Amino acid sequence: MSEAAVIMRGAANGGPSLAGSVLIVDDEAEIRESLQTLLEMEGFEVEAAITGEDGLAQMADRPFDLVLLDLTLPGRNGMEILSDIRAHAPHLPVIMITAYGTVENAVRAMQSGAVNFVQKPWDNEKLLADVRAAIGWRRAEEENVQLKRALKQRYNFENIVGKSEPMLKIFDLVGQVANSRSTVLLQGESGTGKEVIAKAIHLNSPRRDKPFVPVNTGSMPTDLLESTLFGHVKGAFTSAIASKKGLFEVADKGTLFLDEIATMGLETQAKILRVLQDRRFMHLGGIQEIQVDVRIIAATNIDLRQMVREGRFREDLFYRLNVITVELPPLRQRKEDIPLLVDFFLKKYAEENGRTVPRVTPEALRPLMAYSWPGNVRELENVIERAVVLSSGPEISVELLPDSLMGRGASLSLHDAPTDASLFEIVEDVERRVITDMLERCNWNQTEAAERFHVPLSTLNQKIRRLNIEIKKKGRG
Repeated sequence: MSEAAVIMRGAANGGPSLAGSVLIVDDEAEIRESLQTLLEMEGFEVEAAITGEDGLAQMADRPFDLVLLDLTLPGRNGMEILSDIRAHAPHLPVIMITAYGTVENAVRAMQSGAVNFVQKPWDNEKLLADVRAAIGWRRAEEENVQLKRALKQRYNFENIVGKSEPMLKIFDLVGQVANSRSTVLLQGESGTGKEVIAKAIHLNSPRRDKPFVPVNTGSMPTDLLESTLFGHVKGAFTSAIASKKGLFEVADKGTLFLDEIATMGLETQAKILRVLQDRRFMHLGGIQEIQVDVRIIAATNIDLRQMVREGRFREDLFYRLNVITVELPPLRQRKEDIPLLVDFFLKKYAEENGRTVPRVTPEALRPLMAYSWPGNVRELENVIERAVVLSSGPEISVELLPDSLMGRGASLSLHDAPTDASLFEIVEDVERRVITDMLERCNWNQTEAAERFHVPLSTLNQKIRRLNIEIKKKGRG
């Protein structure tokens, strides 16, 4: 073995190799040393074994990213050893090493689970490329599994915070509906966690490994919304310079979450109804029907029955969506969950900001329990995140709570108004303070503030401009 190879191996033994760890199983010393030198020069951590049993023993002692396995070995042959590897480490990539004339056997090995084969004598560059590709595939698979596990842990309905009677009923209902393919309608005020519940339904359903695709239907004009949902062909409209898939196609075999569905126009509602009925649609400007299998979960904070009575929402679509309804309670109706939520958000944002988890003083918890929380869980989360970011010690005190929550902010009192102010000036000043206070509660999200005021977004924007209210950039805390 060359001096450089020895140095590389020593470095590898001092810690895990970034390139990857490889086990060579071959009974020919010259083959083992040649492969080991080549791989170590490229930064791989390499171990070697003479027999299959020796190789299996090494795999039992430590993990490897890849195995280079000779097809012809003394005692048990490579095919038998491959069978054992597949049984105990099904995701471990194995590349078979074969002599000229046994390629047919190598192909049979690939059919049995090997990812590739190397024929003696090998091409160094091709072998290195095959090794890197196999290890890259394994790592990508591991990352994907970890991501799915993390998402499931985060959104699994069993981990949604709450012990109150309303939330226990939600847990039971979500558990019942998750395994069905029925359409679900989530109803609740803004900030009650409708998207979190939708993700919990998806991740506890048979569709969990397929896409979960959320779309806020209230944030887009009709033409853009339809293009987003159904896709379009090239030339369908002026800016359609290329064909584009819609979210129904992206969500095929998965779940499409339609948030703020009450904001859809009647024409778009008709197209959604057709997809629900026939599971078919066409791209904008297209003539080819596309079939999809998508579960719809819709959400709204508006009374759809009232909209049906007023002729603003299609009755047939309402009944299609309203197969299973989940009513999400506002936070003011489940205040016993507030201490649990506070603790959950303290841990979450302490971890995100590299802090020791602080505790909330009893004096600070009292106003948190007494407040009505018009912005629900989302508003509570913003308050706790802000407090964690601003805290410099082990406790969250009253001083770290926002003025609006403590009653120190905007007020309808006229005591502070100048004695020579006109009625118009006083009303304008109060309006400015009330709107600013609401924007602060909503983390400067104008759409959410408009919803809470029960006014169109355009009306709120006009008032913001008229009153010269400076919009702060939405941020953390």
